[in-house]
Amino acid sequence: MTTPHAPAYARETWQTLEPYHGAVYFSPEAHAAYAALGVESGPGYFASRAAALGPAAPDVVIAAFYNFSPKAVRAALPAAWRAAPPEEFLAARLAGIDATLRRILGADVLASEELRRAAELGRRAAESTSAHLHGRPLFAAHAALPWPDEPHLVLWHAQTLLREYRGDGHVAALLNAGLSGIEALVTHAAAGPVGAEALRTTRSWSTDEWAGAVDGLRTRGWLASGPEPAFTAEGKEWRSAVEEATDRLAAAPYTALGRDGCAELCDLVRPWSRSLATELMPWAAARLKG
Repeated sequence: MTTPHAPAYARETWQTLEPYHGAVYFSPEAHAAYAALGVESGPGYFASRAAALGPAAPDVVIAAFYNFSPKAVRAALPAAWRAAPPEEFLAARLAGIDATLRRILGADVLASEELRRAAELGRRAAESTSAHLHGRPLFAAHAALPWPDEPHLVLWHAQTLLREYRGDGHVAALLNAGLSGIEALVTHAAAGPVGAEALRTTRSWSTDEWAGAVDGLRTRGWLASGPEPAFTAEGKEWRSAVEEATDRLAAAPYTALGRDGCAELCDLVRPWSRSLATELMPWAAARLKG
């Protein structure tokens, strides 16, 4: 039995829309909203993204988020829940991205017919997966949240669902390949374009833990020797298989929208994603086609 490949337009649509969601992780307005609850931006990330799960225990978040140091998660939770309940973190997150989108995109974009249409397409894609919750805890938790009313937030919530749907599938593909969370990060560094040091520090792994993961992957034949993670031919093949599996597991909402619907959605959102990436995630701006 052969497994069908995901259509190329599915990955392109995810890549084009991802900065529209990812802006929340770099939003100064979101960080300020978490600070108003008494939580710094690092713990605020864990609490705001995990809040859809309820007051989750650290081990639940370690399992769901996958590639973060358990020490970092345990330092953030449950302390954040003592500062404010999950529903307040959800409200802070939404208020933060609302303010960021208003500031960067401007009132004319937010009031435009183009944004209303993009929100309609994004929501259609996201809602097409609502019956496919099995094995996707972060997606299911966010899919249970109420939809916002305003189109710019509808589009953001839709992309939140689509990225968590993809992320849950990506974890399954990484586990199937026999990769721990830190090993997955090392292979991500080898694939580029994000550097090893940025991935290590943002996920709070120590240099010794990182070196141990690199050594383990070299022993398995995935990495060549050298100062930076670099794939062997075998390692590159394995990582490509992980990406292909991730694309396949994430394809359903995009195939439901269809090639033409995805092309329209990309054309609409691309300039907004580029504006957000240019200000908040410059390393991602160059990857936006068109």
